[in-house]
Amino acid sequence: MITTDFVPGSPSWLDLGSPDTAAAARFYGSVFGWEFQPHGPETGGYGVFRLGGETVAGMGPLTEEGARSAWMIYFQTADADATAAAVQRAGGTVRVPPMGPGEGEGRMAQFTDPQGGQFAVFQPGTYRGLETADRAGTLSWTELYTTDAAAAKQFYGTVFGWAAEDMDLPGGGGTYSLITPAGRGKERMQGGLMELPAEHLALNGGRPYWHPVFGSADCDATVAKVVEGGGTVQMGPETAEGVGRLAVCLDLAGADFVVLQPEEGSTG
Repeated sequence: MITTDFVPGSPSWLDLGSPDTAAAARFYGSVFGWEFQPHGPETGGYGVFRLGGETVAGMGPLTEEGARSAWMIYFQTADADATAAAVQRAGGTVRVPPMGPGEGEGRMAQFTDPQGGQFAVFQPGTYRGLETADRAGTLSWTELYTTDAAAAKQFYGTVFGWAAEDMDLPGGGGTYSLITPAGRGKERMQGGLMELPAEHLALNGGRPYWHPVFGSADCDATVAKVVEGGGTVQMGPETAEGVGRLAVCLDLAGADFVVLQPEEGSTG
């Protein structure tokens, strides 16, 4: 499970790059009950989503020419510069060098893995990251669709020390690798990765991509809100044995996320 007791390599932040932040704020407000609070003009339109007064994500306008609207997942690091060096040694690319949002608040950097998947890291300062997780309307899992699972496991294992445990999906659906931070037990599993052919990754032009999984108390009701708000459903809702009821959704601008109503008694 994802917690706010962050350890190295665990998800500690996520934000959305949107071509229309006002429309995105309305959409996610209607779907999850989030409230968007902009930080002011000096941040270029960046702000945070809150649920019940607690920060659950960030959002800002798209800043890269030609980039698609997408969620970016940040993993905890004690040293953003050291992680950037590790990424490069392992064959990845530094897209945004380590930088700080403000005096003492923390540092972040964004990278691309060798197969093309984009991810980021956050080195906490006075700002710690997400204030709540693993409940309805918050981040509860992270997932990577990649064209080479073995290479991805080696890369992220080298950079973050993640442990990966493979499981066979029912009905011959392939292999899914469960990710756990270095030195932690299964109760801290935080995500998974799955190999898919490039033609199944059309959303990102055939390149790998990460996406967030948000918890829901009622998957079907949440999906209905997605559609009512102008989003679309790529898959589901359907029930996955041992996991729960889930659906793959797209927001107004095509940013993908998963809605998951955990199976009763599950810890994911």
